[in-house]
This record gives sequence, C-alpha cells and structure tokens, in this order.
Amino acid sequence: MGQRIRGILFDLGDTLLDFGKIDVPKLFKAGAELAYAYLRELEQPLPPFRRYHRRQLWSIRWHYFKSRLTGREFNSLDLMARIAGTSGHELTREQLIELAWRWYQPLGDTATVEEGLPEMLAGLCQAGLTLGLVSNTFVPSPVLDRHLQRERMLDWLSVRVYSCDVGYRKPLPEIFREALGRAELKADETMFVGDSVRTDIVGANRMGMVSVLKDPGDRHADGRCPACHRIQSILQVRQVLQDYDVGG
Repeated sequence: MGQRIRGILFDLGDTLLDFGKIDVPKLFKAGAELAYAYLRELEQPLPPFRRYHRRQLWSIRWHYFKSRLTGREFNSLDLMARIAGTSGHELTREQLIELAWRWYQPLGDTATVEEGLPEMLAGLCQAGLTLGLVSNTFVPSPVLDRHLQRERMLDWLSVRVYSCDVGYRKPLPEIFREALGRAELKADETMFVGDSVRTDIVGANRMGMVSVLKDPGDRHADGRCPACHRIQSILQVRQVLQDYDVGG
C-alpha cells in the first residue's frame, strides 16, 4: 500500500480563487468609493473623499509592510474599527463587516473559479477526505467566507485558517500547526496545494506534508521546484491523488 492521504489543505488566492494580474491602486480606490458611499448611507461624519482614501491607503500600506517584515498578520477589521473610532463613526460589528465587504467587493468581483471546482471538492469530501484552507490575508474571515459561499465552496471547506485570525503568516509553522490541529490531521497524511513556492511549498515541506504547486504558467517547468507534485489546473488534484491511498 502507498502513503495514505486523509486530508487536503488549500491556499486561497490564485489556488481556489484565481485573481490573475490586478491593478491594485484601481481596485483599492474602487473599494474606497463603495465604503465611502456606505458610510454616507449610514449618515456617518466624513471628510472629503480624497482625504478618506489617502488615510485608508497609507494605513493599509504601513500595516502590510510591517506584516511582511515580521511574519505577523494584522486584521483589517480591527484596523477599520480603530479608524472608525478616531473618525467619530458609530458602527456595529455587523456594519463593520459590511464595510469590509464593500472594500473587498471590487477585488472579489475580479476572481474566477475553475469550472467544476465546487463539484470536485464535494467529491473529495464524499471520498472521506477532510478539506480546508490556509490563507495569508488581512481581509476579515467573514468577508472571505461570504465570497466562498457565493462560489459554492464554503460547505466543503470545514477548516479555514486565515492569517488575520491567528496572527501568523505562511511559511511560519504556527499557522500550519493550527490548521492541522483543527482538522485533526497529521502532517504526513495531509496534502497542501498552493501557488507560491516561498510561502506554500516551503512551509508545507518543512511540516512534512505532501506539497502540490499550482503552476498554470509553467514557471517551474525546469523541474527544479521543491514541490512533490506540480499541476497546471486545480482540477488535476484528482490525478495526483491516484498515487496515494485516500481517506480512512
């Protein structure tokens, strides 16, 4: 018998959700416009849009730069709550989450999902595998869960570990341990699928997981990639699993 795989953990961006090349400043401004309009609907005190946009931009840039240096993540929901407090806004948690969704919506609308992916996830669960995701993100988990629900994937991903909730970013081992613990899986019986060598593959290899690199652009076609397997489509996970005993 071969090695047994009891669970699969996925990266989120450009693994389950494909964003491709994006214009970050343009999307950020579009999100700012939607958030500003929402705050206006709630009759909150607002500065001119240009000042609102600039303050949010510099705050996110600083916290993102700091997180990349330290490997520790921030949660943009907490950041929005602090800014709201200093701006004189009175928002419930539900309103803050909706505000975060408005910020995310332009980016989320650019995402695509490979046809047949929700059905593949359903089939993997029915085969006895535990599925989850591990994502480096400062976007609040309720917002990402809402997007996954919209794409019909949420119900199949029973374990979802977002760096903004646990405070650690891949490839640090803490975030992988958190996911394995929640899924009640051992590293050597878990497959990890991601699109980044530096964060996904290196981190998964260090933990002793079976690493799979999603590489649709053939950037690592020279064979020197440290991943155990390389795929071009997320749907090829099913082919990779043929080399293993699955479930149980």
